[in-house]
Amino acid sequence: MTFSSKRDGTFISLIIVAIGVVALATLWPVVFELFFTETPDVIAIWVMIVLFVLVTAFILWISFDIEYTFKEDYLFVRGGLFRSKIPYKDITKVNPTSNILIGYRILSSKDALEIQYKNAFLGSVIISPAKQDDFLKVLCQKAPHIHSVK
Repeated sequence: MTFSSKRDGTFISLIIVAIGVVALATLWPVVFELFFTETPDVIAIWVMIVLFVLVTAFILWISFDIEYTFKEDYLFVRGGLFRSKIPYKDITKVNPTSNILIGYRILSSKDALEIQYKNAFLGSVIISPAKQDDFLKVLCQKAPHIHSVK
């Protein structure tokens, strides 16, 4: 069973800010080179434009390509390039959280779940499935030993 990620206004705002920062860092030199120098360096201009496109594409990929899949023995969390296999036997606790600014996460909403498990990179992963109640129901079936606070 696969669940997609929930996205809210905060998520969209953060994506816009991230792309804005990338645009400022990569496209401002292009503007400067085109309008404030006598002989613009065409190679530098193209390098910065390509860099902007690549970084923007990467941000969008890791932000919108998020899935949580229940496998036989583990929960598979995928967000763009990043993947985590969380064995059900290693999950210790699941609790709601709205903290979106710290820790390792695959997150697109302030209405999120923190899954704590043994051998976690920073102790836990914070995820935001679109159908949280259904997600928790399936998770509790796969790992009945976990402590769920909801």
